[in-house]
Amino acid sequence: MKVTAAVGFAQENKGRFLEELKALLRIPSISTDPERAGDVRRAAEFVAAELKRIGMENVRLIETSTAKHPGGHPLVYADWLHAEGKPTVLCYGHYDVQPAEPLEEWKSPPFEPTERDGNLYARGAVDDKGQMWMHVKALESLMVAGDGKLPVNVRVIVEGEEEVGGEGIASFVRTHGEQLKADVALVSDTEMFAPELPTLCVGLRGMIYTEIEARGARTDLHSGMYGGAAPNPFVALAHVIAKLKDADGKILIPGFYDKVEKPTAAELKAWKALPFDEEHYRETEVGSVSLTGELGLSVLERTWARPTLDVHGMPGGFIGAGAKTVIPAKAVAKVSMRLVPDMTPAESFAKYKAYVESLTPKGIALDVRLIHSGDPIVVSTDNPYVKAATDAMHTVFGKETVFVRGGGSIPIVGDFVRELKIPTVMMGFGLPDDNLHAPNEKFHLANFHRGIESIVRFLSGVGA
Repeated sequence: MKVTAAVGFAQENKGRFLEELKALLRIPSISTDPERAGDVRRAAEFVAAELKRIGMENVRLIETSTAKHPGGHPLVYADWLHAEGKPTVLCYGHYDVQPAEPLEEWKSPPFEPTERDGNLYARGAVDDKGQMWMHVKALESLMVAGDGKLPVNVRVIVEGEEEVGGEGIASFVRTHGEQLKADVALVSDTEMFAPELPTLCVGLRGMIYTEIEARGARTDLHSGMYGGAAPNPFVALAHVIAKLKDADGKILIPGFYDKVEKPTAAELKAWKALPFDEEHYRETEVGSVSLTGELGLSVLERTWARPTLDVHGMPGGFIGAGAKTVIPAKAVAKVSMRLVPDMTPAESFAKYKAYVESLTPKGIALDVRLIHSGDPIVVSTDNPYVKAATDAMHTVFGKETVFVRGGGSIPIVGDFVRELKIPTVMMGFGLPDDNLHAPNEKFHLANFHRGIESIVRFLSGVGA
């Protein structure tokens, strides 16, 4: 069978596949850093060159530009559409990565991939270069086994702005959706619930990422001369932020919970059956003295099916070594909210903005800005593509697949559902302790190779 030959090819070339991934990981494709724009493009060209080499067709970079991000980072497109009468699978991934700071907390350099204890450590190892590379290597393995043919039609779209909101690909899907016409999308940008436990993610929280800018005096002021009379933007932001949530984690924005769809009884029952140890989660994954959040709800409910509000940074003023007694003229707080079905980003932001503005302290001018957003999504498991995925992973892992939701956001999944009208299979192979967005990000090497085999078997199953 060709699937057996493809799996054999992947096994024989696992060393080469890993070295290629390391070469990609050495490119610091940090999409949020303007000084890294050249590196981001270099990563796109790396992916495009490999897709062309393995036999994919119509390989090209698609330039992106939106009002918010003029001259955005390019998309990588490729296709192979000669499997007459077979479904078309749209394979998605992203080649951009988060910043690596704080650098001093990395045990090895973030852009020099290092193997330790069966893991590959590097920024982007699991999010998402490693998982995206599984798609490319699965396609290569199937191409070789099939003498240049695939068992299904395939389109590939890889973006370079996922970590900054995905505005470019969202615009492309809205305006050129016909170029991505498919029957199902395959996304590998999620994680397994536990080691050795095959997992499909069937729900994601949406997101709105905002900035609150507080302005006081015309210029920075000496706190000795003006303290007690001049408004302080940092203190103002502290007062505003303190009124966004109560001590139990409940968001205080009026009407914010009005359209929150609760998980079904079947989902709650399935979640309770998952091998989840709250104390292990607290100590090993979170590393805090206690967990927080809404009372009366489990950790999985709070992280998968409830909206959140978090503060990520407050740039402004003086943060250097030593002391400088300055009252800053302005300060900024970066605030995000995770959304759940049936919340919408537009309505949720409008409620948030109105509430924040109602809290404006005396002497302060507030500007509330939306940076980027994404819709929450829940995917039906009642389709043949989910069946093909669970069959594939059962063969590889020897266990039944569990269905979970993810607490994070992948905005493009909502675009695929809304604009392309296709289901998405979220087949990820990361682990809960892979340190996404944090120092010492890693990818378990066994999962990298099992992911390739799973995708080979999934695509073959769809073709069958």
